[in-house]
Amino acid sequence: MNAERDTFAAQGGDDLERLDAALRSRTRTPLARPGAFVASARGLRTTAGLEPYTGPWDTRHAEHLLRRTTFAPTRELIAQAAGMTLDAAVTALFAQQPAPPDPYGYGPSDPADQTSTRRIWAWSEYTAQIDFYYRNGLRTWWFDLMYTQGFSLREKMVLFWHNHFVSEFSVVNNTKLIHAQNMLLRNNAFGNFKKLARDITIDPAMLIYLNGTDNTKTKPNENYARELQELFTIGKGPEIAAGNYTFYTEHDVQQAARVLTGWRVNRLTGSSSFSSSLHDTGDKTFSSAYQNTIIKGETGGDGAKELDALLDMIFAQNETARFICRKLYRYFVYYDISAEIETNVIEPMAALLRSSNWDVRPVLEALLKSAHFHSDAALGCAIKHPVDFIIGALRQHDITLVTPAQDQLQALNVRASLLVASSMLQMDIFDPPSVAGWPAYYQVPQFAELWINSATLPYRGGFSDSLIDSFRAGGIRIQADVIALAKRVSDPSDPRVLISETSDFLYALQLTSKQKEFILTDVLLPGLPDYEWTVEWNDYIADPTNTAKRLAVQSKLAALYKFLLRLAEYQLM
Repeated sequence: MNAERDTFAAQGGDDLERLDAALRSRTRTPLARPGAFVASARGLRTTAGLEPYTGPWDTRHAEHLLRRTTFAPTRELIAQAAGMTLDAAVTALFAQQPAPPDPYGYGPSDPADQTSTRRIWAWSEYTAQIDFYYRNGLRTWWFDLMYTQGFSLREKMVLFWHNHFVSEFSVVNNTKLIHAQNMLLRNNAFGNFKKLARDITIDPAMLIYLNGTDNTKTKPNENYARELQELFTIGKGPEIAAGNYTFYTEHDVQQAARVLTGWRVNRLTGSSSFSSSLHDTGDKTFSSAYQNTIIKGETGGDGAKELDALLDMIFAQNETARFICRKLYRYFVYYDISAEIETNVIEPMAALLRSSNWDVRPVLEALLKSAHFHSDAALGCAIKHPVDFIIGALRQHDITLVTPAQDQLQALNVRASLLVASSMLQMDIFDPPSVAGWPAYYQVPQFAELWINSATLPYRGGFSDSLIDSFRAGGIRIQADVIALAKRVSDPSDPRVLISETSDFLYALQLTSKQKEFILTDVLLPGLPDYEWTVEWNDYIADPTNTAKRLAVQSKLAALYKFLLRLAEYQLM
């Protein structure tokens, strides 16, 4: 049994090689020695493309759809989706959502006042002191929207755009503007990509973040012009000569910067405007990468129209559609794109995006309904990012957080502690590490594997342990009710049913019968016969107020859940 314990990694998810094996081979073959990720195979092992999925629509596929589009589905959401058709479930994900409440924070006169209510952030009362108190309020506001999100794709898409059109708290230093930008992304979550690119270009937070406010005819600033092309729209491509990046050149960056001169931000009103006196009115000539396009210089207020001409030029290039479709694919399906996937999935997505006049929703609908998305190879192949991991753990274990309406100060402190946990796992919302976003979405060849390393994986295990034992934050204890969770399976008195149904709910990949047997004999009932659990459970049910009987089942369930949450399979979705 000791050898079996070693090969199954008795410490749960602390074995990096086991996680790598689960991700790579999908056979869940355990490896005994901790180690690093190995280089991945290129792309998913499937020939399926963007054609509609015609296979069975069952609980397993409903779970897969919701794992990728929400922050870990609850049992209720899974049942709801499984009771629909695939088409109806995907349509429901795009349903209109109510406007979110205003962020909450504390006024400058008494930041510890627990009786304060939500307040609308009026510019007339906005000060740096208020900003200090509202910054955590904004973080916890978005955390709540993700944590409470029901049958909807909205918040998952807001996070996608937040990582695409990046701004950082630490640079913008204005919570009001960051909130407005987040609302811009939310209101256009699955709208028109070209329109969103235009809106974000003159968004006040973005103008500050990428020095758009410093870009004038006498002193051009190329920062935003570069990122607009490299990171936001067309992508860089292989460098084929000094200053030539295939899809644009250094000369194009300079010309685009001239187009974008003259935009300013009024920090008193939080609005942007165009100043013709600061705009370069000369003609702008682009390289052969853009078919030597000339954007005619405009004077007066017409200078603002040059932005539309610039975007028309960029969006006329087929590579722009491919670039954003690859990012959508990596976010919703898998991070590595083979030549076959490029042909069978990315090209049809890009063609659909162009024919839809840059509306994102038809492309996402096609992807989420596709044979490729629902192929066996796509199930359980993605690594949970930290926010998915943390919020998913709360939702899957029916953990209810104190609400701002109940106690605003405690609600903020609890969520702030959970956000610190996300930061420790290397994902700090509103503060990506750079304008490129989190490296897990672009760093070749590791991509999402960067979420898992010798520092973060033990911390993930420690966090999940704490949810079972007791996570303390701001004087509040957060703890999963393991007995209540056990009661949610069809027959909690049967240890095999308990293990099988619990693991099926928690994991995108099903455990083997050998793994389940090990969990039964070495984790839930170490050294005890199967019937021991049935006896103890039934004794507790017959006398639930008996402390000794309750602790007997509670301790075994706690050991079971901690083990399950540390397994490599729990890191995948």
